[in-house]
Amino acid sequence: MSKEILINVEPKERRVAVLENKVLEEFFVERTHNIHFLGNIYKGKVSAVVPGIQAAFVDIGMEKNGFLYVSDLGGVGLDEDELTQVESEGVALTHKKRGRALPSISESLKVGDEIMVQVVKEPLGTKGARLTTHISLPGRYLVLMPGDSHVGVSKRIQDLQERDRLKKLFAELELPPGVGFIVRTAGVGKGKKEFASDVRYLVSCWKRIQEKGKRGQAPSLLHEEYDLTLRVVRDNFTEEIDKLVIDSLTEYKKVIRFVRSLMPHLTHRVELYQGKQSLYEKWGIERELDGIYNRRVSLKCGGYLIIEQTESLVAIDVNSGRFTGKHNLEETVFKVNMEAAQEVARQLRLRDIGGIIIIDFIDMEVADHRRKLYKALEEVLRKDRAKTNILTLSDIGLIEMTRQRVRKSLESEAYQTCPYCRGRGSVKSVATMAIEVLRQIKKFAKETGNREVQVNISSTVATQLLNDDRIALAELENQTRCRVVIQGVNEYHLEEVRIFPWQAHSG
Repeated sequence: MSKEILINVEPKERRVAVLENKVLEEFFVERTHNIHFLGNIYKGKVSAVVPGIQAAFVDIGMEKNGFLYVSDLGGVGLDEDELTQVESEGVALTHKKRGRALPSISESLKVGDEIMVQVVKEPLGTKGARLTTHISLPGRYLVLMPGDSHVGVSKRIQDLQERDRLKKLFAELELPPGVGFIVRTAGVGKGKKEFASDVRYLVSCWKRIQEKGKRGQAPSLLHEEYDLTLRVVRDNFTEEIDKLVIDSLTEYKKVIRFVRSLMPHLTHRVELYQGKQSLYEKWGIERELDGIYNRRVSLKCGGYLIIEQTESLVAIDVNSGRFTGKHNLEETVFKVNMEAAQEVARQLRLRDIGGIIIIDFIDMEVADHRRKLYKALEEVLRKDRAKTNILTLSDIGLIEMTRQRVRKSLESEAYQTCPYCRGRGSVKSVATMAIEVLRQIKKFAKETGNREVQVNISSTVATQLLNDDRIALAELENQTRCRVVIQGVNEYHLEEVRIFPWQAHSG
């Protein structure tokens, strides 16, 4: 199986695509104007305690106070079962004290208290960030858990012999007191040298955070999580990846330095892309990304999915379409459902859909087929880094499941409520269109060699480019050595773009 990571860097956006056998399996986006808080550690000040919901509101310097449930409040050690059942990797973890009597939030905190907290869920809509005092620091092979002395192994490592080997190895290591560790999946097959190096790095990082916390005033930022590029390199760039390709020299140099410090044996697999055709177009990804936001997703067998996102849940409907099969109806339905299970799991990852999800598979009468479908979905969801929970398949083919939501979905980041249909649908946001226009100008200039081009676009998008994005536009002109004339047209649809060689007095 071939695996590749492709990193595309534009003036206002970073995009990361993870491919398996040339098929897009994971996709991440980070925009320079959007500040991400997930994994950040703060020194906060309690602004309110609400016993009725067993939560406190904490000022961490954001527009909205974060909220801290009593179950996410420290003071009770974690047991072995809780550590080994870790299902989320690389971000802060929340721990519910199952089977324990929780103290009242008012007994543990009072207004004005200063506490160290970590963001476990980005602010969403009207809600502030969700916080925890159970700090976790992800490294290359380990996650450090301050305040505990246990060593656990990620639940994703299922090989029993490897789990036993890792536990025995850690029993021989000299570990500092007062901290616990969880072995990540990247630690499979690794030895004492790699783990000892990770322990030193994480302990040093934790000491710096503690020292900063003692000196700093609340609210203040104590530790900032890596940006998208370095997070992906740390969490995804393993021996299984054949190559990591980057189309930015600046980002390439940054990654090379990072890889040399953490995983020098993989340095030769990092490549700088300098082709004339854009990186994602060369790999055929750009076309596939356009389909991420479509309601309808076609299956190879001829069936299709309909994905509907509502405010409270996501509904996915499986349809047989033009697929009729070669034998009987039951076999046809079974084949469509099995392919749909694979695609559903893939779409959940690509779109970063979270919350309650209802999947309406086509009805099947054979009990063995229903069991196989459930196991197939369960198996493919194991690849998902987000925590998932699946309920049993009902007699009418419905599966209810939940998927961990820690940030906005990809669709909500890229689209806004449509001003033309007044909320009945959606169009791309002004920021998204501005980025796409810059990308199209770059492509047009490279392909045609023109030194002056005119771009006719919606007046709203033109205003964005000529004001907020004027620096990015100037950088693009310098990069392509092409003068760009932006013309806003009131009658244009928000997504309408026309680019052509510039001529004086052209309309």
